[in-house]
Amino acid sequence: MEIELWWLLALPLFFGLGWVAARIDIEHVIRESRALPRSYFKGLNFLLNEQPDRAIEAFIEAARIDPETVELHFALGSLFRRRGETDRAIRVHQNLVERDGTLTELTDEQRLHALSELGQDYLKAGLLDRAEEIFQKLRSTSRDEEALRALIEIYQQEKEWAKAIAMADALPDHADHMWQKEIAQFRCELASSELLHGHAAEARGQLAEALKANRKCVRATLLEGETAVAAGDLAAAIEAWKRIEQQSPVYLSLAAEKLMEAHRQAGQAEQGLQLLRGYLERHPSLDLLDTAFRAESEQNGPEAAHQLVRAELTRNPTLLGLDKLLEAQVLVAPPERRAELELVRNLIHNHTRRVARYRCDHCGFKARQFHWRCPACGKWETYPPKRTEEFDLTP
Repeated sequence: MEIELWWLLALPLFFGLGWVAARIDIEHVIRESRALPRSYFKGLNFLLNEQPDRAIEAFIEAARIDPETVELHFALGSLFRRRGETDRAIRVHQNLVERDGTLTELTDEQRLHALSELGQDYLKAGLLDRAEEIFQKLRSTSRDEEALRALIEIYQQEKEWAKAIAMADALPDHADHMWQKEIAQFRCELASSELLHGHAAEARGQLAEALKANRKCVRATLLEGETAVAAGDLAAAIEAWKRIEQQSPVYLSLAAEKLMEAHRQAGQAEQGLQLLRGYLERHPSLDLLDTAFRAESEQNGPEAAHQLVRAELTRNPTLLGLDKLLEAQVLVAPPERRAELELVRNLIHNHTRRVARYRCDHCGFKARQFHWRCPACGKWETYPPKRTEEFDLTP
């Protein structure tokens, strides 16, 4: 009972102390906000209203009034870089990095932040050597992981694949697994270079490492098959390319022509054609249909190719499939009807050439040809090798 009475007496005291602390905090916030230039708040308002041009003008005025506002300079530099004015962003961040005793000194973390922002400015401006120098300075600091990611991007742009792999391998444990797909692609780039120079053994070593990093790397498997063909081992090439169905069947269209050619060279054209028919039935694809159509026409004649396309169009009706069906009908039509069919087919074909695109799953960039790395966003394996029909009027 005595303890309960003590608490009753103490509660008003605790309440009073909390009220005093709250008042002190509020007064501190008010003093700080009054110390900031009005143009600072104007800039924030413009930013919230998505008016970056006017926000920059307001922030420049605020920075001129109070040059010691470090965070304001960071915001200003970031805005310049987003607008593409990298020269102005560089000047802002260089001024922060080179601050002397005449202005408020930066803390160690602020200086590292300023260096990182300057490196990003150089990277955006395409000054890769300067950006690399900056991010190498940030290694083994609190910005180490950020520096490693930036260096990976730099080495990709410079096609320094071995250096990119080294940076990816240096990432901390929580992040390195995120780069396995990219590391496998870097290995494939090295393997392609080795193959180009006739170094088959070195290429096989790089491909083994690529598949070790990412066992579903279809590109490595494709290159394995090409290495086997170069060595004269058609059976090994065929077996390698057939593994793609287990890795990612959407990529079968990239191997279809290679598979058919390897079967032809091995004297097994009918087996190769049967394999393509099975793939087409299980994993429909316009590019796979195109390869199977040509192989069927060469092997069994235009009528068989016509039957193949008609059956596929029944299962998967598409405009691109219709284009292929009209092509097949031109081949089997009597001479008096070919001119009419050719006219219709050309109209459809010209339209499908405009609307058929490969589309990046990450940024939506569309292209007429397949890319392992998106030309727009730089992501790897974001282009499924499967054309889609984008109905627009752009040529």
